[in-house]
Amino acid sequence: MSLDKSKAFVPVRIAVLTVSDSRTRADDRSGDVLEGRINTAGHEMVDRQIIADERGLIADQLRAWCCDPEIDAVISTGGTGLTGRDVSVEAHRDVYEKEIDAFGTVFTIVSMQKIGTSAVQSRACAGVAQGTYLFALPGSPGACKDGWDEILRFQLDIRHRPCNFVEIMPRLEEHLRRK
Repeated sequence: MSLDKSKAFVPVRIAVLTVSDSRTRADDRSGDVLEGRINTAGHEMVDRQIIADERGLIADQLRAWCCDPEIDAVISTGGTGLTGRDVSVEAHRDVYEKEIDAFGTVFTIVSMQKIGTSAVQSRACAGVAQGTYLFALPGSPGACKDGWDEILRFQLDIRHRPCNFVEIMPRLEEHLRRK
């Protein structure tokens, strides 16, 4: 992996969604981690919301952001576990047009290096809808750091080689063009 220094950095417009029944902006450490890393990387933080662990509410917010031409990617944190209230993955999959299957696999590999076999409990996932990338990370600040530092910071940088998500953004909706 390397950065192509001959290419200009392209800021990605990102929204962050914290899924929690109990968090507020004052104690949303995971959202703070993501916002800090997004800004430090030079991307644009477009919106940040906290929504209860309700499948319909989560899916509705994801859809609204997918319809917003000012948002390129959404990162959610929380609700990816195994308990009855954890429905972020299901909500994300309700919205996806295409799932990025390897995202969860790569996240698990990264997590294994940090938390061992406990990584098996994560259901991190990603997909694309209406030309917008959607990423679901676990709710812990550590998982958000891992997801950003080890995956998203590279894939959301057009200079990353051999390939990245940003360079294919213009083609995400090419199936909608007339033939």
